[in-house]
Amino acid sequence: MAISSISTDEYALWVRRAAISSTSIALILVVIKLYAWLVTDSSAMLASTTDSILDLFASLMSIVILRFALAPADKEHSFGHGKAESLAGLVQASFVLGSAIILIFSGVYRVLNPQVIVQSEVAIWVTIIAIALTLCLVTFQRYVIKRTGSIIISGDALHYQSDLLLNLGVLAAIILSQGIWLHADGVFTILVALYLVFGAGQIMVQSVSQLMDSELCDEELAQIRAIVLSNGQAMGIHELRTRQSGVKRFVQFHLELSDDLSLFEAHSIGDEIEDEICRLFAPCEVFIHHDPSSVVQSEQSKGSVS
Repeated sequence: MAISSISTDEYALWVRRAAISSTSIALILVVIKLYAWLVTDSSAMLASTTDSILDLFASLMSIVILRFALAPADKEHSFGHGKAESLAGLVQASFVLGSAIILIFSGVYRVLNPQVIVQSEVAIWVTIIAIALTLCLVTFQRYVIKRTGSIIISGDALHYQSDLLLNLGVLAAIILSQGIWLHADGVFTILVALYLVFGAGQIMVQSVSQLMDSELCDEELAQIRAIVLSNGQAMGIHELRTRQSGVKRFVQFHLELSDDLSLFEAHSIGDEIEDEICRLFAPCEVFIHHDPSSVVQSEQSKGSVS
């Protein structure tokens, strides 16, 4: 996923704000939904309460993991701690799948045993409040994700996007269950559970991709090559390798230069290219191996002969 350049301090500031906001909202939602479920005995409201409890737990976990993931590199972790964020994404996706399973069981039971929801006005008002709070939070999270590309906030946002849909489904189910369609309470619960399963799969794929050191996207690779070749002294680039750990990207490649350049000149050219790449992809670390063009041609010739 391509994201704009952002400093490490700015990244930390925004993801912490998002994590604290989601935890605060989750706590409020748990309290009011739990009250509404106890009063109404609605299956959809129980599903929504369960989902919010899992959201709260996941958000608290995000704050703890972010403290580790945002820590600077140290002796034991010279490449930083960014992959802790990907691990958190996997854990969060597991929570989403867990809540989906609970919702499916609850929804199936209510489909098989439909009933009219009592004191529906309490559930309706609580759900409207939950929708408003969740909508504000999701809007803020999307803004943070756009700025940072954070996997852990993306995973957290999935919870609340699903919670937003779940709240809308609960509202519709409460209204329809008042003698219009008694099965609505269970059917909406199952539909949201299926959405959760799909979203959790996406977060898992993204997290595993970073943990397995997958290459940056084609667009970013093309930008790196363009920066290198735009330098008038660069004669080529090969063995380009990239990966991402949290917000930080790592780029390494062999830079082909003229045989006639001095070591100082080659070093200066490499610094210019490195600065350009870092300006575009900050925070970023660039490792450049300088190759004389004659050596590259000789190695290519040997490779073609063999």
